Amino acid sequence: KFCWVTIHVKDMEKSLNFYENILNLQIARRFKPDENTEIVFLGNGETQIELIWNKDEALNINNCQNNFSMGFVVETIEKITDVLNREGIKIHSGPFQPNPSIKFIYILDPDGMKIQLVQNIRHITLGD
Repeated sequence: KFCWVTIHVKDMEKSLNFYENILNLQIARRFKPDENTEIVFLGNGETQIELIWNKDEALNINNCQNNFSMGFVVETIEKITDVLNREGIKIHSGPFQPNPSIKFIYILDPDGMKIQLVQNIRHITLGD
């Protein structure tokens, strides 16, 4: 059972704003195990995202996450593009449509993590 993806972040509030307001994930748990660390779990499904901010690590985080991405289903690429434009978030790459049933773009979270926003396209045929 896959339980979570952990991301070490530079700025907890910027990251929370991104995951809550752009990707619509809700905070499931938020706590501080010590004065230099904060942990937040987001999502209400079986799999969650765990954000960890640590004062001592935050300055040393780089964009090594570029070889990793997380995918989120969106209603349409057009609607999420409007949200991204309002929030000042640039599209990293795309849109791509590798087959008739899927379309996606990539954006970056505040720490450089690649996020894939996926629209599933259902083609209506005669008889549907």
